[in-house]
Amino acid sequence: MMRYIYTMALHLYALSVEIASFFNRKARMTRVGQWYTNGILRKNIDRNAKYIWFHAASLGEFEQGRPMIETIRKRFPEYKILLTFFSPSGYEVRKNYAGANVICYLPFDTLYKVRKFLNLANPHIAVFIKYEFWLNYLTELKKRGIKTYLISAVFRPNQLFFRWYGKWYLNALRCYERLFVQDEGSKKLLAKYGITNVEVSGDTRFDRVLEIQKNARLLPGIETFANEGRPILVAGSSWPEDEGILIPYFNLHPEMKLIIAPHEIHREHLLYIQSLLSRPSVRLSEANEETMRTCDCLIIDSFGLLSSIYRYGKIAYIGGGFGKGIHNTLEAAVYNIPVIFGPKFQKFKEAKGLITCGGGFSVDNDKAFADCMNDIISKPELRETAGIAAGDFVRNNAGATEYILSFFGK
Repeated sequence: MMRYIYTMALHLYALSVEIASFFNRKARMTRVGQWYTNGILRKNIDRNAKYIWFHAASLGEFEQGRPMIETIRKRFPEYKILLTFFSPSGYEVRKNYAGANVICYLPFDTLYKVRKFLNLANPHIAVFIKYEFWLNYLTELKKRGIKTYLISAVFRPNQLFFRWYGKWYLNALRCYERLFVQDEGSKKLLAKYGITNVEVSGDTRFDRVLEIQKNARLLPGIETFANEGRPILVAGSSWPEDEGILIPYFNLHPEMKLIIAPHEIHREHLLYIQSLLSRPSVRLSEANEETMRTCDCLIIDSFGLLSSIYRYGKIAYIGGGFGKGIHNTLEAAVYNIPVIFGPKFQKFKEAKGLITCGGGFSVDNDKAFADCMNDIISKPELRETAGIAAGDFVRNNAGATEYILSFFGK
């Protein structure tokens, strides 16, 4: 009965996305992208090959799964990779990713679409990354005898599975061959509800950021900006709430420089950032060697550079902590620099770990940010100690990819 209600709710959700698509770009991209899925599968799936299907809700989850995808490609060439996304923010950025053989949107979790997708894709193994507990997909995979894994997951008591009105949804978790979780707390919580096929593997993102650091690009223009000598704050994935705190501080402190890479780079947001600045600034797309030498703030108005840019910072500020939650703190921490972020970090185990080890700092207003920055800038020994702690935290928590792969085929 509850599964029937769930499926009906999915139909209503799909209808709402279709209606919204007439006036919302993201909804339109989702609807159109899903229309093409069956055609992509018919055209590109090799019926004679074995596929491992990786599903990521969006770009962040893809980055968590990427170490596994790339290790499998190197170590098990007999398998091909099918990669699906639910969100346009993942698919549109990675639709040409060379590490997968087939990439498409995942259709909504309605019975007809689920069966159609699985008939066309015919995966040998399925891997869901962190989230996305689609009941009909998981039930159908179990019914077909397709081994299904969940990796880098975190469970909390307030999730639907563990509420009195959501116990029926626990059936979704019973469909996995094995669940790989980030911490002991998740394993103990699942055990309370009779789910024991659980391994504490850690988070594959640690492996990913170490790989990114190893292959970080040299950016000559930014080298010019950074060589002037003053300490640089790199603000990554910032939102207006973050910029309203960090830019006023920057304006008052000529002893430092700023590189800001906003989460959204549309014209209105870039103009908003520039309106807050009272010191010389330039957008990366408009910069030349002279402006790189003379400006105090560099605005990154393109995607794909941030993970390499952190290498030029002495301090990092990670955005999102005044909204739905902070973005990727590990991309900065891997470069041995202290990491500052807003107050909404409780759902992020890695942020808690950075605070515990002394490599991360949470601030909840402009005064707290100013106090934190003053300490870090005026005390080089604090900056160095915190930076080393942040980098060690990343390195000490690597290895999840190898651990998870050791269970495949068992």
